[in-house]
Amino acid sequence: MSSPAPLIDRPALARHRARARRSPALFLHEAARDEVQDRLSVVKRTFTAPVIVSPYPEIWQGLLPGARVIPDDDVLALEEGAQDLVIHALALHWANDPVGQLIQCRRALRPDGLCLTLAFGGETLQELRAALGQAEIEVTGGLSPRVLPMGELRDLGGLLQRAGLALPVADSQVLDVSYSDALHLMRDLRAMGETNALTARLRQPTRRAVLLRAAQIYAETYSRPDGRIRASFELVTLTGWAPDASQQKPLRPGSAAHRLAEALNTMERPLDD
Repeated sequence: MSSPAPLIDRPALARHRARARRSPALFLHEAARDEVQDRLSVVKRTFTAPVIVSPYPEIWQGLLPGARVIPDDDVLALEEGAQDLVIHALALHWANDPVGQLIQCRRALRPDGLCLTLAFGGETLQELRAALGQAEIEVTGGLSPRVLPMGELRDLGGLLQRAGLALPVADSQVLDVSYSDALHLMRDLRAMGETNALTARLRQPTRRAVLLRAAQIYAETYSRPDGRIRASFELVTLTGWAPDASQQKPLRPGSAAHRLAEALNTMERPLDD
């Protein structure tokens, strides 16, 4: 039996990114870089062997002294146990094996090394997904894969544990970006290298009637008070550490020295049967 086709057409993705570099709009990657800088500023540690996984190395130049920036290939250019910090920056959604990406990051870490992953969450482009879907059904009577599915916060957080990282934490923030219209948003996505690279995508240009109807639905449904439209980008931050004996461990169930009722200064009552 032949193996199933990968979800992502990586050669198409490479072409899209190369086209984006001619006139880039990489403000989301800049936002991810700023988020990383803020997170690292509160970590009381100096990292001496950092590496950054990113398709846009120019965004990360100068952030960390001596940091290597490597592409988000299926097989990452990492050596086992060589790094004390791995940053995976806004590329996990284009991985055919997201868990495999984090496992590779985990293996590259020294004990108690930090893995910091920035990824798009499930609320990203929810408005565009809905408008395009409705427009395509109305105009063509069918529905094709157009916007990459992205993980929910709980699911993305679970990837850290599956990758064997300790002390996992996942949180998110939604960036609300405004555009004059949906076609402007689509042009920006093209300049980000974030256009459709799904293997199952349609291989002919989208019909003009679909795009115009999608823009109309978008404006009718997601307009702001100033007449512009909003576009949501959910930025998820995943934090995990390579296991080490020095790390805090959860207490054994039943080992607490004090009752919760005492701490809250309240009376404990048994539940009725």
